[in-house]
Order: sequence, then structure tokens, then C-alpha cells
Amino acid sequence: MKRRPLLGGLAGAAALVACGGPDSPGPAETPGPTGSTGPTGSTGPTGSAGSAGPATSPAPADRSGAPDILVFSRTTGFRHESIPAGVQALRELFRIDTTEDPGAFTPDNLARYRAVVFLNTSGTILDAGQKAAFEAYIRGGGGFAGVHSAADTEYDWPFYGDLLGAYFASHPAIQPALVRVEDANHPATAGLGESLRRTDEWYNFRTNPRPNVRVLLTLDESSYTGGTMGADHPHAWCRTYERGRSFYTAGGHTIESYAEPAFRAHLAGGIRYAAGLA
Repeated sequence: MKRRPLLGGLAGAAALVACGGPDSPGPAETPGPTGSTGPTGSTGPTGSAGSAGPATSPAPADRSGAPDILVFSRTTGFRHESIPAGVQALRELFRIDTTEDPGAFTPDNLARYRAVVFLNTSGTILDAGQKAAFEAYIRGGGGFAGVHSAADTEYDWPFYGDLLGAYFASHPAIQPALVRVEDANHPATAGLGESLRRTDEWYNFRTNPRPNVRVLLTLDESSYTGGTMGADHPHAWCRTYERGRSFYTAGGHTIESYAEPAFRAHLAGGIRYAAGLA
């Protein structure tokens, strides 16, 4: 698959960060609408951010030229009210196209982008042909970034499950928790310090992804109630898969998340990694 060359301003400076894993190349609420193609509109109020740590939001990317990132937010299950806030945050950080139309998943269209972001997707969102196009895109070196309920998506698609790392199992009520930085040597964790305390909806997963991914953040289950994974509770991770790159963060349920400098920096760094820009 032909990939667009690195952006001029980032090409010289970007140092590729490897995420290990066995595929490294040598690698209950009401369902929402499925939505239509195009920008999802303006954001709702973002509220006040909690104590989000010392990180600052990255400067907006150079917006000259074509978009680098496709943001896909189709839902056939639970619909997050924070999707518009997430779209707006990503628009401020990257050159993006946004869609909720699965028809965007064709080989020719996907080849236009460095990475595809599943932003709070849910349920079954692609048909067999669209899945095949996305698999070919990843195998051709494309990037994937999953946000929050991307883990509540496509449970019966083995390729996606491997790319993602782990599926959602349950969550307690929204509450503050301590997030620990396990690996500070990654764009998604740079500047976060050793830990940060923030408020979000904290996912438990059906399996622990650690054997197959590079864990970046973990949750301290002693800092909140409702965790079920014990002392090792991965919260964000990355991996190489086939010839592509994958990043996942379980944060991003709340509208307020997308106004927090630390979360925005984490999200931007993870997407830059997936896109091969960091």
C-alpha cells in the first residue's frame, strides 16, 4: 500500500518508537444513531478539569495540506455524549477527516491516511468488505488508535481483537483514580510524571493484554472502587501488529477529559505514535 510521505516539518525530527509484541515486523444505556459522514459538529461544555498533572497540550499541528488522520465514531451500541468534544479536541491537535459512515473503509480511501482513530465507537460497525479493507490497510503499514469504548467494539472480529489488545468487560461509576505511568519513554506518556490523578470511567477488561502489548499506563485499584483486575491493571498500551501500529487508551469517557491538558497530551502522543509521526 502506498503511504503518503512524512510531513516536512515532522519528518526530520520524528524518532520512531517501537512497541514490542509478538507481531513486531521482522512484525447500560440506549444505543445511539449510526450517524452520517462528515464533521460531527460543535462540542458541548467541557466543564472544569480535575488535577491532571504537569503536562501541557501539544501545539496545534500544521494544517497545510491534506488530513493525516481519519476519525471514525460510528456507534451501534452505547453512544457517548463526549464524542463531539473528542472530535473537537482532535481537530485542534491534528489535520483530520471525521466520519460515521462505514463506507469510508475502502482501500483507496484508507490509503489517504496515516492512522484511523476509533473514537468511542461501539458495537458492530463494519461489514465484511470494510473489515477486509481495514485489515489490508494495517497490514500495509497503516496505524490504529482506539479511544475508550473502542474496546466495546467488534467483539466477534478476531483481527480487531488482536490489534486492539483487550476487550471491555465492565466499569464502576465515574470517580477519581490514580493513574500510574509505567513507561515514560513513549510519546503518549512524555511529560506526565510518575502518576496523575483524574476523573473518568475506569474500564475493566476481559483479559490482561500485557503478554502481547507494551503497557504505558496502569490503574492503582487501591485508589478507587470497582476495579477487578488486581495489582496489574493496564489502562493504556501500544503494539506493532503485522506491519502496522496500534495504540489504545481506556480514558476518554467524559466530556471534561478532552479539555484536560494531560489527557490531551496523552491522546495526541498516542495518535502521533500510531501515525508514525513520533
